[in-house]
Amino acid sequence: QVQLVESGGGLVQPGGSLRLSCAASGFSLNNYFVGWFRQAPGKEREGVACISSSGGSTYFADSVKGRFTISRDAAMNTVYLRMNSLKPEDTAVYYCAADLRIFGACYRRQEYDHWGQGTQVTVSS
Repeated sequence: QVQLVESGGGLVQPGGSLRLSCAASGFSLNNYFVGWFRQAPGKEREGVACISSSGGSTYFADSVKGRFTISRDAAMNTVYLRMNSLKPEDTAVYYCAADLRIFGACYRRQEYDHWGQGTQVTVSS
């Protein structure tokens, strides 16, 4: 059974950091493109970051560039999203997604077949 599970969300003060994990079971995430998306209340789900299967190519939305990093741990079959200098506007449910091939832009949700259940990130003082 193909499954993605996110973890690491929580409540953090502005300026703080969190590391989200996207762990895969039932398949090797190492062969897949992985994207991180977020959805705030009343807003569309937006692509935040993504990483190619090799890890050699990454993308970051302008709103998080310079603050977020994405990385892989092949041994753990996990992709991480490290979030620094968090702002209240980063508050959202964060989802990871995976697909074997990306035909368009990796930040488009339509590119992905496999999704996790999401983890809440709240940035507030």
